[in-house]
Amino acid sequence: MVAFRRIVAKQLGELLKERKIISEAQLQEALNIQSSKGGLVGEILVKLGYAKEEEIAQVLTVQYGFPYLPMDNYEIDREIIKILPVETVKKYGAIPIDKIGATLTVAMVNPLNASALEEIEKLTKCTVQPFITTSSSFQKALKKYYPPSPT
Repeated sequence: MVAFRRIVAKQLGELLKERKIISEAQLQEALNIQSSKGGLVGEILVKLGYAKEEEIAQVLTVQYGFPYLPMDNYEIDREIIKILPVETVKKYGAIPIDKIGATLTVAMVNPLNASALEEIEKLTKCTVQPFITTSSSFQKALKKYYPPSPT
């Protein structure tokens, strides 16, 4: 099983407050929404307009040490794209970006999803190196590299 170790012990909300991205009141509002409706605090803060996706991704980079990859100007080799089926890419918000030897680098919206990493490792028989990317960046890459089939 994949285990994640925080580099910084503080919660995401605390780090965002320290960086003056959000206020205590905004954090409490997001936590209240999370406790009543579920979801990820970072995504809730973005939906409320209190933080940008990039800010959340950069703080997660600090918190867990995942490299951040803004994919907007990143070109992925078509052979790399073929490594994962589109269903898996969509299901886990994970797109393959590079492969060196038996290591597959994957840009993920949620690199903390251990079951996604495990399934991708089983499918590819590779060790997965996760990078974090934003949801909108992932969606653009999905449309670019996995266009809908004409019906």
